[in-house]
Amino acid sequence: MSVVCIIPARYASSRYPGKPLAELRGATGVSRSLIERSWLAAQEVAGLDAVYVATDDDRIRAAAEGFGAQVLMTSQACRNGTERCAEALGLLEDGVEMVVNLQGDAPLTPAWFLEDLIAGLRADSQAALATPILRCDGETLAALKADRAAGRVGGTTAVADSESRALYFSKEVIPYTSKAYAPDAPTPVFHHVGVYAYRPWALHAYPDWEVGTLETLEGLEQLRFLEAGHKVHCVEVEAKGRKFWELNNPEDVPRIEAMLAEMGAP
Repeated sequence: MSVVCIIPARYASSRYPGKPLAELRGATGVSRSLIERSWLAAQEVAGLDAVYVATDDDRIRAAAEGFGAQVLMTSQACRNGTERCAEALGLLEDGVEMVVNLQGDAPLTPAWFLEDLIAGLRADSQAALATPILRCDGETLAALKADRAAGRVGGTTAVADSESRALYFSKEVIPYTSKAYAPDAPTPVFHHVGVYAYRPWALHAYPDWEVGTLETLEGLEQLRFLEAGHKVHCVEVEAKGRKFWELNNPEDVPRIEAMLAEMGAP
C-alpha cells in the first residue's frame, strides 16, 4: 500500500491567472516557479512513495517535466483541486493507501506538516480525510484581519470540536475575537493549511456529491465533505519557528519571498 502526493495545478485562476508559473526568488536570488517550489517542498516529506503534478495545461506540464516532476494530465472539467486529485487517482494503479493533496500555492509548507497529517489520518479510522490547522500568533491574525479589511482573501480559518472534528472552514476570520494580541502570543484562531490526506474511497466518491450552499458561498472544496456528512479530522501542527503563508494574490509574492529568504530556501 502506498502513499502518493498529488499537486493539483491549473492555469486559469480567476483571481490570479497563471499562478502556478509565478516566479519566486529564494535566499540565493534564484527564481523558481511556484509549482516547482511546491514540488520541492514535497520532496522533503518522509513517507511519500511518489509525487505527481496534476494539471490540464500544457504550459504547466512542460514546466513541471522540465524540473523533473511526474505529470498526470487531467481534464478541464475539474472544478477544484480535490476533483483534480480524484481524476488523477483514477489514472494510477490500485494499491494506494492514501492520497496527499499538496496544493500548488503552498511552497512554504514544512515537511512535518504532511508527516503529521499522514499519521493523523492513519490514527482516525472514522475520518474520510485529514487536514492540518495551525494556531495563529498575534502577527498572523493581524495579517489575516488586514487582508479581509482590504477585501483580499489572506487565508482560510478553521473551527474544530474537542475531538478534532472540523466544524467549519471559512475565508472570514473565525472565531470572532476583539482582543488585541502581542505579535508572538497564541490566539484562539486557527489558520487552515491547504493540504489534505484522503482515503481513496472518499476521494473517488467526492466528484459525485452535490455541491452544497456552503461550498458555493465560501468557495472552499473541503466543505463538500462536511455537507455530505463525512468526518474531517483536523491535525494541529506546530510551526516550530517557521512562518507559513499561501500565495493567494499577487500582493503575497514579496511576503513569501521574504519568508523563503528567511528559511534559506535556494
